[in-house]
Order: sequence, then structure tokens, then C-alpha cells
Amino acid sequence: MFTRGDVRRNRHLVLGLLTGGAAHFPSPMAVTVKLLSLAAAVLLMGLPSAFAQQDAPPLLITRVNVLDPVESRVLEGYEVLVVGGRFSEVGPVGRVAVPSDSRRLDLDELTLLPGLIDLHSHLLLHSYDEAPWDEQVLKESLELRTIRGVVAARRTLEAGFTTLRDLGTEGAGFADVALRDAIHQGLIPGPRVFTTTRAIVATGCYGPDGFDPRWDVPKGAQVADGADGVRRAVREQIAAGADWIKVYADYSRRPGEAATPTFSQEELDALVHEAQSAGRSVAAHATIDEAIRRAVVAGVTTIEHGYHASDEVLTLMREKGVVLCPTLAAAEAIARYAGWKSGTEDHPRIRESKETFKRALRSGVTIACGSDVGVFSHGDNGRELQLMVAYGMSPADALRAATSVAAKVLGKENELGRIAGGFNADAVAVRGNPLRDISLLRAPVVVIREGRIVSDRR
Repeated sequence: MFTRGDVRRNRHLVLGLLTGGAAHFPSPMAVTVKLLSLAAAVLLMGLPSAFAQQDAPPLLITRVNVLDPVESRVLEGYEVLVVGGRFSEVGPVGRVAVPSDSRRLDLDELTLLPGLIDLHSHLLLHSYDEAPWDEQVLKESLELRTIRGVVAARRTLEAGFTTLRDLGTEGAGFADVALRDAIHQGLIPGPRVFTTTRAIVATGCYGPDGFDPRWDVPKGAQVADGADGVRRAVREQIAAGADWIKVYADYSRRPGEAATPTFSQEELDALVHEAQSAGRSVAAHATIDEAIRRAVVAGVTTIEHGYHASDEVLTLMREKGVVLCPTLAAAEAIARYAGWKSGTEDHPRIRESKETFKRALRSGVTIACGSDVGVFSHGDNGRELQLMVAYGMSPADALRAATSVAAKVLGKENELGRIAGGFNADAVAVRGNPLRDISLLRAPVVVIREGRIVSDRR
């Protein structure tokens, strides 16, 4: 038998086995059995198992106030029964039929709300004030970036975000697929992840850039051109594990120049058609009006950023049912890295994002939570919701943006985003009422993922 100490002392061997990395062992045959035993010990001791929940006893969450974001109300003095990783029954204390073998979690009148969803994350990036984007893409090894991704996934989950749509590995290949699968298999803790793998860009329209044109510098996304080229890229990415497709509908052609549309209408139409033929939806990075318009006409599901959308294009988005992920927190972070300080006059980036967000609210376009975390620190995803409210959205609508609205974008509106019978048992408990103070979401007390308590700060 191996103890926890054995696992800790030999964790480099286990990581080598799990990641496929090369390791220098004194005797390959002699260590094989030991490695397999150690890996089994890791899986059985200390790492959360997605499969163990099937046999776990029911969990009764009692003496809790349940927040229903759909109805914008708090149900006081309730209890919630979790069976097999899903919510089974919700009702007043004493009214829920509780199996005799149930575990009990007394939350002493904390407020329980559905697990939060961020539709724009980058687990394979870390805050740009730690290392610029170019440096991360060109100089950090894939192995280091993946290890950082493991840490980012844990921090995200502990922050109460139980589901992510990860919008591009930014030069880290298909590492998001590995993170998704490792989380699903219970090898590492983290949120449920929807992947886009490499993202798709046009020739000469993405970074790293600004180098001597003689050199073939690696890019942060997959380059594709023409209708046939983008169709091939979509097929390749789906085959490699993409749950969604992301396309950059605009970007600057040279360093320092303003963004322009990068794909023709024909190319975007082909890309979206190919993705939809395979049952996948498309997210489009688009900041300028014409690029947003082309992406909307092509049939994308979400527009990321949208900072320079005109009123006419916002109306078109509303009419077509295209959702805006405004990434307000990323705009604020970039301004902060440029020297802006809170309490001073708005930086141009903040002014642009705030003004467009207010116009989007007036237009009636659907807005979902998408923060672009990775530009700033993982685990601070809740800043996006705080800015939404600061810029004019009601706390109730901000909560829906990160729960029921985001769940619908993912096509999971009957599984995620509510505390109700049959839904996945993802939940966050906070002190107080987020309908009155949205900032409470940045200090979760308890986090539950599929019925398992993953963080408890009581």
C-alpha cells in the first residue's frame, strides 16, 4: 500500500505518467508497477472523482436562503436535496423528503445561488501585468502553460464559477481539451469547460506580429483563408475536441494600426455553416461595427467585446438573437496596465466599453457574462458582474447573465443556471443578498460542483 506521503514524494513520477512526459527512471521495468500503483493511489486518495459521485450518499443542504435568478427572488428558510450530482428537491425546511442515509450541510441562513458561468475565459493565459501576451505565447513552454492552466481552473472553481467557455488557447494548441477532460475524469479540480481549441484567424491578421517578415513566427491561433480553408480549420478543430468554434472577425493588420474586418462575408458564412453542420456554435471576436455586422449576418451565436458596435448593429443583434459578451473587466484591466487608476477620469478603453454597454442595454440585446479572464487574474471573474451593475445593469439581470442566460447560450438551459429539480447541483453560497449587493459574489463562502463541496470558507 502507498500512503499519502508516498504519493507526495513521488508526485513527479505520477505527473510524468499522467502527462506522457519523458522521465529518467533507473529501471523502466522496475518502476512501471510502482508508477501504476502511485497513479491509482492518487486517483483514490486526494483527487476528486467525477465518477465517485454516482455512489455518494444524498446531500441535504439545509437552513439556506435559495436565490432564484429567473424569478429574481430569495426563498428564505429552505433546504435543497442533492442526489447523484443533481438537485432532486427544493422546499421549505421540513417539507423535503430526506433519505435516511443523507449527509447534511447546514448553511445557517447563507444565500444559495446557482453556480456561476463565464462565457469568455482563457485558462492558458495569465494576467498581462505578470507577463505580456507575446511573451506568454512565444517564450513560455506548453508544459508550463498547461500547469498554470491547472492552477487557474482550481482558482476559478473556488471563486464560484462552476462552468467556463474557454475561448482559445492562444498558442497552446489543444491544451484546453486536456484540461476539460482531466477535470471531467476527476484528475484535477476545476469548472465544467467548453472548449474552442486554437481559434481561427486570417493570414496576417493576428499576433505575435511586428517581426522581420523573413521569419515564420508562431501565431496564437490557427490561420485559414478562403471558404474551403476555414471549413477545413473548423473540421480539424472539432476533430481535435472543440465544443465551440471561435473566429477573429477583425484585427489590426500591422502593429499600431486600427482593427479592420479580417474575413469576407463569404468566408464567415462558410465557417459558420460548417460549424453548424457539425452541431457546433460560433463565437466571434469582433470590436468594430462592420466586423460585428458580418459575423451577425453569418449566424454566429455570440459577439465578444463589441466595443464599437453602432446602434443599428446592436438592433440587428437583437433581431437575430445574437448575444453580447462585453468583457468589461478586460477593458478595465488593460487600462489599469496602461497606468489608469480607479477614481480618476475614465481611460479611453473604459469610456468606450462603458458607453457601448449602456447603449446595448437600451437596445434590448441579450447580454451574457463573458469577462476575458486570463487578461486579468483567474478567480476574479466576478469583477465582470460588478462592472455590469456599475455601468447600469440591475443586479438581477447581472445574475441572470451569469446563470440562466449563459446556460441558454451553451444550450444547457435545462441543466445549468438554476437550483431546481433535475439540474446539475452546481451552487455558490454567500453572506447576504446579491440582489442588493452584487459584490458579494466576489467572496463566496461555499462552492458546490455536481453535489460535491469543493470550497468551504465558513
